[in-house]
Amino acid sequence: MTTTTTTPDVTVTVIVFNDAERLPRAVESLRAQTHANIEIIISDDHSTDDTPTVARRLEAQDERVRYLRLPENSGGCSAPRNRAIEIARAPYLMFLDSDDELPPRAVELLLAAHREREVDFTMGAVRRVRVDNGRRSTWMPHLVTERRTVEGIEKDPRLLFEHLSTSKMYARSFLDRHELRFPEGIHYEDQLFSAQAYCLATAFTIIPDPVYVWYIDPFAAAASASISNQRHKVQNVADRVNVQRMIDDFLVESGHAGLREDKDFKFLKHDFRMYAGDLPYRDEEWMRSFAEIMNPYLDTLADGAYARLPRPERVVLGLLRDGRLADAQLAARGLGDKVAPRQVTADASGVPYWGGEVPSTDRARRELDLSDLELDTRPFPSAQFRHEITQLQRERGAALTLSIRTYDPGLRLPVGPQRASLLLSPGNRRMTVPFRLDPISPGLFEGTVRLDLSAAPVPLQGFEGLRHPQIRLQQQGLAHSGVLLAPLDFPAVTARIEYRSGATPHDVTIEPEGRNPGRLQIRWRPVGVTAKVIRPVIKKVARPKIRKAAKLLSSVLR
Repeated sequence: MTTTTTTPDVTVTVIVFNDAERLPRAVESLRAQTHANIEIIISDDHSTDDTPTVARRLEAQDERVRYLRLPENSGGCSAPRNRAIEIARAPYLMFLDSDDELPPRAVELLLAAHREREVDFTMGAVRRVRVDNGRRSTWMPHLVTERRTVEGIEKDPRLLFEHLSTSKMYARSFLDRHELRFPEGIHYEDQLFSAQAYCLATAFTIIPDPVYVWYIDPFAAAASASISNQRHKVQNVADRVNVQRMIDDFLVESGHAGLREDKDFKFLKHDFRMYAGDLPYRDEEWMRSFAEIMNPYLDTLADGAYARLPRPERVVLGLLRDGRLADAQLAARGLGDKVAPRQVTADASGVPYWGGEVPSTDRARRELDLSDLELDTRPFPSAQFRHEITQLQRERGAALTLSIRTYDPGLRLPVGPQRASLLLSPGNRRMTVPFRLDPISPGLFEGTVRLDLSAAPVPLQGFEGLRHPQIRLQQQGLAHSGVLLAPLDFPAVTARIEYRSGATPHDVTIEPEGRNPGRLQIRWRPVGVTAKVIRPVIKKVARPKIRKAAKLLSSVLR
């Protein structure tokens, strides 16, 4: 192998640990960069799989690739990045994880921004790709909508939310001048490193172009899940809080204490929020440990940071800080889905509070006050109800009988029986199943509905995916649709459906949603000849006439 003597413009470090399968994809995304004068360092955190063999093969294929193997496993991302910085030859540095990629023009665009104006680092948009369904989105899109140079983080503290080190190209002189390296021996090192970079930078340039492809696997096995996807571990909570305290200390030491409220808001809105959606799924012991770690830190945060949150998130935090752990879990179900509490209680002046009692402390009253939700006055289509399945009984085939309880804490529904519908749309047409909700007490209704999934209007060519039934209520010509919460512990059941309409057969699984609100979840999977032969064709063709012909062929084959 010949070694080039040309000084590279940019060094891109690929960190890897036991990821022999995906490492070639990451390196190939660097070899395909439109700006070719780069150095590629594969920094291996002492892998025990086939990674060394794969890395050496990649090194032999391209003289720009260098393989660095750490003598022992560090257990994190910092050490392999830092060791690579020590040997990097370029004046600009980037970092890539082995399970991700760089878009073809990433290096070109970020380097051009450096050469256009002298700044400490440049950054761009991050494209997120869901591994399970291929869905694409942009990470924190509102922060990267336009090209701009920011002269100090105080000019836009919202950027603290964009804490990825991998979406940036750093001037080597900037990192060396401030002796800025990744903190070793901790998790969530990107958050501390990025906070330090933002605060130490005199200026940095943002471009709207995508410069990083971040693959998200929400259902990865626990052993291989990323650190941020290991929120079920109590140690994960401790690690996240620990790095927040380190950031707080740095803000004071570096003269940026004025950013504390913005940073606290970021923690509550992003970091804590990631745990909040999972709280209903945790047991009592985990909740006690969570509160013991989290509450002392929550007590140090700025009051102004809490005030900037949506009310439902403030309620969860308030209940947790008051030690009402079961109530916090109840309030966490449906965050972001406009799910009402089961009950509200008003004080002597008529102020409504979450739950069955008036809070006893000023702080609790401030956080649990639901006045701004306007439960009793907001327009009916945006009113807040809570629909829960209290019993689920399977019948023959793919039929279910659901016992449903509806909570109406704002007393929006008139006295007497209510006409309701269960909505489900596995294809292009909606299935509507009417049923009746009978009053039990003020603000509480119950009803039963039979759902026969064999009657669902699936397309002839089949439907593959998830659907979550909704409950529709109507009042004076206005309609309201809300999520349907399922018991979190009922066992999943699967049934084979053969349709009289001639549609392709399906395996249908009924299960509780395993995350966030915990809705009733129904999963369709086509089976048989049509599923194996025709559906792949329909997915690939784009022209309507061809798609129609493929559907016709599907019908003929049956």
